[in-house]
Amino acid sequence: MGRGGMGVRAAMTVRQSIFLWSLAALLLPHPPAGSQDTAYPPVDAQIPGPPSPAMFSSWLTDLKHWREERLVRVGYDGRNYTRPELLWTQRNFICVQMMVEERDFFDPERGEYTIDHYLDRLEKQYGGIDSVLIWDTYPNLGIDDRNQFDRFRDLPGGIAGVKDMVAAFHRRNVKVLFPETPWDMGTRDEGTTDWDAFAKLLAAVGGDGILGDTMDGVPHAFLRASEDAKRPLALQPEGLPPEEALAWNEMSWGYWSYPFVPMISRYKWLEHRHMPVLTSGGTNHIPGIQAAFFNGVGYADQQDVIGVHNGFTTRESEALRRVISIERSFVDLLVSAEWEPHTPTLQFGVFASKFPGRDQTVWTLINRNDYGVQGKQLRILSGPGTRYFDLWRGTELHPQRIDDHGTVELPFDMEPHGFGAVLAVKTEQVSAALESLLARLRSLSARKLSEFDDTWAVLPQQLVSVRASPVSNAAPEGMVLVPGGRFSFRVKGVEVAGKNDIGVDVQYPWEDAPRRYHDHQMELKPFYIDRFPVTNQEFKRFLDATHYSPMDTHNFLRDWHDRTFPEGGADRPVTWVSLDDARAYAHWVGKRLPREWEWQYAAQGSDSRAYPWGNEWNTSAVPVPNKGRHMSHPDRVDAHPLGASPFGVMDMVGNVWQWTDEFEDPHTRAAILRGGSHYQPSGSMWYFPQAYRLDEHGKYLLMSPGLDRSGTIGFRCVVDSRESPDALTISR
Repeated sequence: MGRGGMGVRAAMTVRQSIFLWSLAALLLPHPPAGSQDTAYPPVDAQIPGPPSPAMFSSWLTDLKHWREERLVRVGYDGRNYTRPELLWTQRNFICVQMMVEERDFFDPERGEYTIDHYLDRLEKQYGGIDSVLIWDTYPNLGIDDRNQFDRFRDLPGGIAGVKDMVAAFHRRNVKVLFPETPWDMGTRDEGTTDWDAFAKLLAAVGGDGILGDTMDGVPHAFLRASEDAKRPLALQPEGLPPEEALAWNEMSWGYWSYPFVPMISRYKWLEHRHMPVLTSGGTNHIPGIQAAFFNGVGYADQQDVIGVHNGFTTRESEALRRVISIERSFVDLLVSAEWEPHTPTLQFGVFASKFPGRDQTVWTLINRNDYGVQGKQLRILSGPGTRYFDLWRGTELHPQRIDDHGTVELPFDMEPHGFGAVLAVKTEQVSAALESLLARLRSLSARKLSEFDDTWAVLPQQLVSVRASPVSNAAPEGMVLVPGGRFSFRVKGVEVAGKNDIGVDVQYPWEDAPRRYHDHQMELKPFYIDRFPVTNQEFKRFLDATHYSPMDTHNFLRDWHDRTFPEGGADRPVTWVSLDDARAYAHWVGKRLPREWEWQYAAQGSDSRAYPWGNEWNTSAVPVPNKGRHMSHPDRVDAHPLGASPFGVMDMVGNVWQWTDEFEDPHTRAAILRGGSHYQPSGSMWYFPQAYRLDEHGKYLLMSPGLDRSGTIGFRCVVDSRESPDALTISR
């Protein structure tokens, strides 16, 4: 799901490109010995451009021969691209990868999907989307034994709610995809094949396609199953599909590199109607937008994935708005079987693709130079009565005749790292639709891209404030005193993806940006903390006294029956409670949830130990991990006395995760979980990672209470002491 796309791709300098262009021309004038396919073999999902402009014709001839041979070798059948229900994939120019935790997508306070609000924001930002990939699994999958289909069914409103949500996207002409995670082999067994399960679910909700997470080609079985369910689905693998799979994988993801001389799409070259969607990793998005425009393919909005903000600058948003405006207007041309990438241009560093049609031809151009380029850009053979238009500016071009054979040159300017587009129309009459499009493009181009701000900035996070508890003069029953003192708060997030990129994990109030590694000296006031996590028996007393019932009751105390915990479960930690459920209990009992550093200090003491009992792992101090496909209940809170912390606090590691702090930014909410749990699904590195060490924490993305609740998450409380009325004041 884009895990490999987080890093910034280094762009090749002009000097390096010129050197490599010249070197390639010397070294690759002919196919290498023994090669029967091409002198320009694909590099993953891309094919290198011609080694030099002079070699364009031989390069193109070679690639056409390679394409013909490859299609024969795989026995290619392209009939799937003519199916009416799947034609939308050929105009999927912008797809947003949206985490279900996106705050503009769902309002947990009202319990409502807010689709129009979400789409209106994207419309305003860059012109709106063609499809949405609703990511409901990673990175929280594996927190318990719910499989990918269980999490789908746990979305707000269940199947009926998801169906209404999908319909809301459809009303705005946006197609909806969901991810298939084939690595989910360690949680609950669904009892059927993934393809049958997905086909039935997406038929029930009206979904349009599947993204094969980490898959090198989505198997044909998924298409057959969707046909049997009377809802044929578009299939899009994340990885590199086998060439024969192009027949039923209408789209793909593009983890591309962006050298000075642009590369072309391997899969679009083989099947001109195939739609790669380029990922937007890193903080410089213009090279990817240029590559998409040059190839006439799609681009992915990955501004907020796995809780990390990777936003577009204003300039990038404006470039994307203009690019997709042109692409959406010439869908039929951009899937031309006569596509001619790297069609000759007249200026160094300017590259063009030609998309011919019967009565119209469009050229998409990009300037890879750090400077603007003025003057003549294209030399073409013009037919009688043909008119030319600068689509990027919405104006008519006046070709300069070069000879008596109809050769003309088209002059126009291009900004540094800019774009251009030319339309040739074989008629002297311009349609009203074209006039309207030109007027819109003319309005868009009234300001140059260079006039828009291109400063990328990290999105700040805020630590959600916590209400102080009533002050206690002595340790309340069941609580222990944690004396104040100087504390070295060192902790790191255990997220699987993101490396050490800025924006990963969380931002504490004393930090200037979210980051994975944290180190801060703190002066803590004394406080009291529960010796044990809150138990089922204690939570039942709360229910009986208050008759508490949350607005969203889905999965609330899921392992209870008739508001009573299972037999033998009185002293086990209460689970299947949301963060708000835990806060409600804490407020009733006159306490609050711990700040994360309070939890860590109570577990660690002042000597920075790795575990509550010391620096060496002790299997006797924690429950035996459950690595099966079905989650068992946690142990009693007093079952492992060897796990006591320096202050005598028990059951802090390895039984249940424990709620602590909450962080938020405009797009994402997340809770910090501490202590790890007894349940550890096996078989994949992508499951929610454990954090037994006291210098590690888990970041748990929040959407809705029903989805957030888990059988592995409990909590404990703290109380402020008389000496700590300002316990929540954070030293900076």
